[in-house]
Amino acid sequence: MSIQSENEYEDLLSLWSDLESGLGVILGSPASTQEFAHRVLQYDRWMQSLLQRDPDVGLYLLFQLASNSPVGYSASHSLVCAVLSHLIALELAIAQPERDSLVHAALTMNVAMTAMQDELATQVEKPTPAQQDAIRVHAAKGALMLGNLGVRDGQWLDIVANHHDDAIDKADLHTAPPVIRLTRILKMVDRYAAMISPRTSRTGRSAAESARSVMADKTDTVGHALVRAVGLCPPGTYVRLDSDETAVVLRRSSEPNHPFVAVIAKSTGELIPSPRLHRTARNGPQIRSALPASAVRARLNHFQILRLGAYAAQNP
Repeated sequence: MSIQSENEYEDLLSLWSDLESGLGVILGSPASTQEFAHRVLQYDRWMQSLLQRDPDVGLYLLFQLASNSPVGYSASHSLVCAVLSHLIALELAIAQPERDSLVHAALTMNVAMTAMQDELATQVEKPTPAQQDAIRVHAAKGALMLGNLGVRDGQWLDIVANHHDDAIDKADLHTAPPVIRLTRILKMVDRYAAMISPRTSRTGRSAAESARSVMADKTDTVGHALVRAVGLCPPGTYVRLDSDETAVVLRRSSEPNHPFVAVIAKSTGELIPSPRLHRTARNGPQIRSALPASAVRARLNHFQILRLGAYAAQNP
């Protein structure tokens, strides 16, 4: 279902923002959250219902959110990782119980360092020795906290405990237990989402650069599943066309890595008052390169842009 009115856009934006805010509350105060594990399940269902409305619009809003501001980084990062994990699970036809363990782990993997993760996103200096110690132990500590909070899903706990374990990268996914593959997925999307997100001390990378970085091994089925699921340039990310024009990606298309885009700026950098829809799979300028969000400083009318996406969905 595509956005048909400005009120519908505002409502959907509010729902995604409320989901992120609610997640931030329980991650920030897990000990004060009644039935913590059940609340995580509720947020997962909420996320799925929003994605079912329109996955491309959901990705657009999420990538805009993740790449434009470090404020509330921990909750935003967890939500992006959960969405990417969900889409990869669909792409790889992962069984529902395993998919649930993976997504719940994505939502809670940094529960032991939520406040510090937010601080690090706005911190110019390198992590202090105390912060480095907390980073090193947060995965194991997080799994222990989740167990104490009532999580009884062993795979969920194992994924959280091992999502920074380098040994996971050496495992043969064809013969390894399912939990190893699930942990590999989370470790990869964690890195990918962190790369595209800005910090006060640096800008985020482009989505394509981040994807290529996590896909350094061409035999990595997880990395390729990520690109098949969202594209090298997912909805909500920016690109430079062969014409030197700047565009924002709107929707995935049936042709891999040839998405629908909205051209937002001329080759001179001048903003176009009324962005135009362009199908990169057809004739005309193609995507030359991906751009980090920091390359586009202009304030955009996202409802106007997403209306073009609605037209593209109805007229593929």
